[in-house]
Amino acid sequence: MSKSPILTTTSSFSYTTENIIQNPFKRKLTEKELIELLKKYNPEILIAGVEPITEKAMNASPNLKVIARVGVGLDNVDLIAAQKKNIEVLNTPDAVTAPVAELTLGLLLSLLRKIYTSHASILQHKWDRPMGMLLKGKTVGIMGAGRIGKYVANLVKAFGADVLIYDPFSSIHSYSIENNIETFASKADIITLHMPLTNENKEILNEKFFSMLKRGCYIVNTSRGELVNENDLYNALVSGKISGAALDVYNKEPYTGKLTELENVLLTAHIGSYAKEARYEMEKQAYEDAINYLKKIQK
Repeated sequence: MSKSPILTTTSSFSYTTENIIQNPFKRKLTEKELIELLKKYNPEILIAGVEPITEKAMNASPNLKVIARVGVGLDNVDLIAAQKKNIEVLNTPDAVTAPVAELTLGLLLSLLRKIYTSHASILQHKWDRPMGMLLKGKTVGIMGAGRIGKYVANLVKAFGADVLIYDPFSSIHSYSIENNIETFASKADIITLHMPLTNENKEILNEKFFSMLKRGCYIVNTSRGELVNENDLYNALVSGKISGAALDVYNKEPYTGKLTELENVLLTAHIGSYAKEARYEMEKQAYEDAINYLKKIQK
C-alpha cells in the first residue's frame, strides 16, 4: 500500500499519528483552506470533518481515492462529484449515536429545569431560584427518526414523555408519527432536530414553522445549524413564542451571533460527538475503514 500522507481535516485527531497530517487550523476549514492543504499534500486518504468538500476541492488532489467522514452526515460532501471521480466516501454512523443523543437529553433537561441560568446566577454571587418544568408528561417532537432520533425517543420515553415523530421517510412503528408538519408543530411541547441537511429542509425551522408552535415551546438542535433560520429563532425567543432554545450547531462556526445576547438560550460549541469514548471509536473506524478500502483496491 502507498505511504502517501493521510490528511485529517477534523479539528483534532488523536487515534494515531502514523503518517498523519493534522489540521493546522484546529477548527472547521473553509473551502479555500481545504484546497490549499489538498494541493500541498495530495493525499490518497482524506479523513474529513464538516468542511465543504466540493468538486473543486477534490480536483486539488489528483491522488485522492477515499474520503472518510468522522461523523455521520455527508451533506458537506459533493457525492456526485466523488462518484464521477471514483472517490469512495465513508462515514461512521454508529459511534456518534449515543453521544449526540445524550447531549440532546442533557441540553433538554437543562432548558426545562433552568440549570444553566441557576449556575450563571451563583457565579455572579446571586441566589436566584428559577422555576422549571418537568420532562415527564411533555410531548417531545422529534424531527428525524434515524439512529439518533430513535435513541433520543427511547431516552425521553424513560422520563415519562410522549414521543411524536416527524419523518416522511421513516416507517418506524414504535412511536406516533405525524408527517403533517403543521399538526406536528401544534402538538409538540419540545422540538428536537435529528435530520440530515438537504436542499428541501434547509431552514425548515423558520418564521412560518415557529408560528405553528404552541406558545412556550422549546427547541433543541444538535443536528445541522442550517436547519434553523437563526434570525427567525431570535425573534421567536424575544417575543416569548419560544420559551428557550439549546443549540450545539450553527450556520457559521465558531458562532458569535446575536443569540448570545439572550438569557433563554443555551449554546454549546459543536460538542455532540465530543465524548472521549465515542470520539476514539469514530476516529478508529474512519481510519481503519479508509486503510482497508485502499488495501482492497490496490490488491
